[in-house]
Amino acid sequence: MRAKRSGRASVSALALLALVGLGLPARAETLTIGIGTQDTTTNTATVGVVLRQLKLIEKHLPKTGKYAGLTIKLDWQNFTSGPPVTNGMMAGKLQFGAMGDYPLVVNGYTFQNNPESRSELIAVAAYNLHGSGNGIVVHKESEFFSFEDLKGKLVSVPFGSAAHGMVLKALQDKGYPPTWFRLVSQSPEVGSTNLQEKKIDAHADFVPFAELLPFRGFARKIFDGVETKLPTWHGVVVRTDFAKQYPEIVEAYLKAVLDAQDWVRADPKRAAEQIAAWTGTDKEVVYIFLGPGGIMTVDPTIKAPLIDAAREDVKVLQKLDRIKEFDVGPWVNDGYIRKVFAERGLDYDRQVAATANYEVSGEDSYCKKPVTEPRKAGEIWIKDGDIKPYASAACTLAAFADLKAKGRAVNVAYVFDTARGIKLFASEAFYVVDGKGGISPYLLKQDAEAAKGTGQVMPFDEALKAAVTGG
Repeated sequence: MRAKRSGRASVSALALLALVGLGLPARAETLTIGIGTQDTTTNTATVGVVLRQLKLIEKHLPKTGKYAGLTIKLDWQNFTSGPPVTNGMMAGKLQFGAMGDYPLVVNGYTFQNNPESRSELIAVAAYNLHGSGNGIVVHKESEFFSFEDLKGKLVSVPFGSAAHGMVLKALQDKGYPPTWFRLVSQSPEVGSTNLQEKKIDAHADFVPFAELLPFRGFARKIFDGVETKLPTWHGVVVRTDFAKQYPEIVEAYLKAVLDAQDWVRADPKRAAEQIAAWTGTDKEVVYIFLGPGGIMTVDPTIKAPLIDAAREDVKVLQKLDRIKEFDVGPWVNDGYIRKVFAERGLDYDRQVAATANYEVSGEDSYCKKPVTEPRKAGEIWIKDGDIKPYASAACTLAAFADLKAKGRAVNVAYVFDTARGIKLFASEAFYVVDGKGGISPYLLKQDAEAAKGTGQVMPFDEALKAAVTGG
């Protein structure tokens, strides 16, 4: 194994250790550690941008023993998708990398033939067990309303990304050939611009773009990752040669991840505002993913359903001849995160078995009752004000209308999907209104249609009126 592959300054660090071993005076040496992040991918905030901006890793870096006199420099490198992170890790320029599920699988597969090092999964960043987060959007003025409408159309997606994997699985699930539509590779930034300018028919992307583009007013979602019935998640990988040489630094990284998670949950509004300032993603979009009851559950434990999903990802990629054999099991190493949990007195086995998120809570100031069923609740973010909780979708919409009538500006309202409990922008949901005051939001129009019974399916504006009149 060549030491230069485990860090740009690893040779200097080894020289330092040799001097110490000989009892000679040690001169200052520097170890540079490359960390590949995706700042605009909201899923990775607590394993990337938050750590960097709050300097959380630095608080935990080892300073004694073999690290005495060693200067550790963190080289943060930001990317828009996962594949370039793997390239950097393979080149030895990055030791840590954060990316989505399909890119993670490709990372592990690519490294298994590397004679100098493997990669291993050491933590999860965030996940959605239903698969929400990835999605396909069209221009809001488009005539397309379903996946099937895109036959023969021009669709872009960042190749090699989690969203690309979603598209490939959807095609396989539906029995459609890879040529069902014309699929081209475009980064999130390029795809978003081309969609806005109507140069493409649709754009498929990962967190946060399937929510961000509709929020910005020029796109409409027509396919959500929940329809693949496969969890989506992001995680962290590390080069094994580096991890074996510097296990204390791997642990420092994971301690910082726990700190970042706590920082987000302690004040999610502040966290959304800060992450928005650091990344350019609208704070209301950051909040829908990372806030209470958010689309993504922030949890570093490596859960069985996510590893099972990775095994399904392998099958999808094998069917397309993109990878050969890859055994996910040996690639997973939860030893570092288990040790960090134990040091903090946390029960890893309990948390790895749990899938609960932190939830909306508080007193509904409009309906005058507490929030008792968080996944039937709602929230309203008042412009230049607080984020207020409401006990139900009906109370949320009625409160929204009341605020508007009083001239209060509102940034956004949130409700939860009745079928899956996924957090939604109220303005983008479909509603079943039963005429008796009952209002049930749904992410997908087909879910609303299937559940309507004797009620009516309505868009946001009509449901808002129904909330005021009682149906």
